[in-house]
Amino acid sequence: FLNIKSADVKTKKETVKGSQLQKPLFEFSGACAGCGETPYVKLLTQLHGDHLAIANATGCSSIYGGNLPTTPYCKRDDGKGPAWANSLFEDNAEFGLGIRLAYDQLFSDAMAQLKEIKAEIGDDKLVDEILNASQHTTAEIDAQRERVAALKTKTKNERMLALADYLVKKSVWILGGDGWAYDIGYGGLDHVLASGKNIKIMVMDTEVYSNTGGQMSKATPMGAVALFAAGGKTMPKKDLGMIAMTYGNIYVAQVAMGANMNQTVQALAEAEAYDGPALVICYSHCIAHGIDMSKGLLEAKKAVQSGRWILYRFNPALKAQGLNPLKVDSGEPIIPLADYLGGETRFKNLAKMNPERAAALTKIAEEEYAYKRKLYKQLAALPVEKEEVK
Repeated sequence: FLNIKSADVKTKKETVKGSQLQKPLFEFSGACAGCGETPYVKLLTQLHGDHLAIANATGCSSIYGGNLPTTPYCKRDDGKGPAWANSLFEDNAEFGLGIRLAYDQLFSDAMAQLKEIKAEIGDDKLVDEILNASQHTTAEIDAQRERVAALKTKTKNERMLALADYLVKKSVWILGGDGWAYDIGYGGLDHVLASGKNIKIMVMDTEVYSNTGGQMSKATPMGAVALFAAGGKTMPKKDLGMIAMTYGNIYVAQVAMGANMNQTVQALAEAEAYDGPALVICYSHCIAHGIDMSKGLLEAKKAVQSGRWILYRFNPALKAQGLNPLKVDSGEPIIPLADYLGGETRFKNLAKMNPERAAALTKIAEEEYAYKRKLYKQLAALPVEKEEVK
């Protein structure tokens, strides 16, 4: 079956149907059966894998992503595929920013070199098209690749040949879990987001240190039992998305594939298209939650239906159109929060050990989630004046 050719799909890639007709460039990962993180990585490679560079924080995703001498990342029939590298737990954001800056410098060098030898090329039309090419869509990137391939046949300049491939857009995504993004690597993550560079971050939020034994992180929800929170976590979950939105120029989305696949695909596509930093926070069910892992996506759906996990997209580019950049994609709860909590061992354990404390924390959590939903909806309803393009 490995020799079966991929279909020549004409359907728009940035849709649920279109994305799933693309060859996954991430396969056979060896992660836990039913892992909630790997579907997001697979989808990322289906949308952007042919021009994707990944900086991966140490954690679950670096173990199943780089279980050397094997790797789940692969390439298309034409040899295009993701480039992957793993850094430390504490500096992955900076590591990814370094990759972005390197690509940007090489792109600038390639542009300067092309302008310098334009007369030697003898094809002003081709050179101008390369220099002025838009590379926001897959079709535009493919067209640039063809132009660069043609350029290589028209020059023997060694420096130009060495730099030519950097004229094609490279998408840099920083991947990691909540232990990295919310806790140990947060200072670097904030620094990278504040840089304003065209860097993308995907947080696979399992709400616990999954790879190191199930310790509490700042992403752990109130009432959940974990190591260092044996009596149930008493503090609310850190709202990483809201913190990032305060900058105003960062694309931010919170998604749950099991609850809304279309919104997940849209968020990853919009994050890629946005000319600036982007943060996508992905609800990732985990074996540490104490659930039936064959029904993980249904559990994600219940998290949204109970009002515990809000789906939204914050796109600063909409302000230029006079539109509110925040769109809340989930509605009011349609199932009781207790029904969701009762289906996961991380919450059930507290109810068994200390029913009174569990009930009290559930009540506080319910009020907290209601407040957060109201806050997001109020922000999404604010009028916005059209920004002047300078």
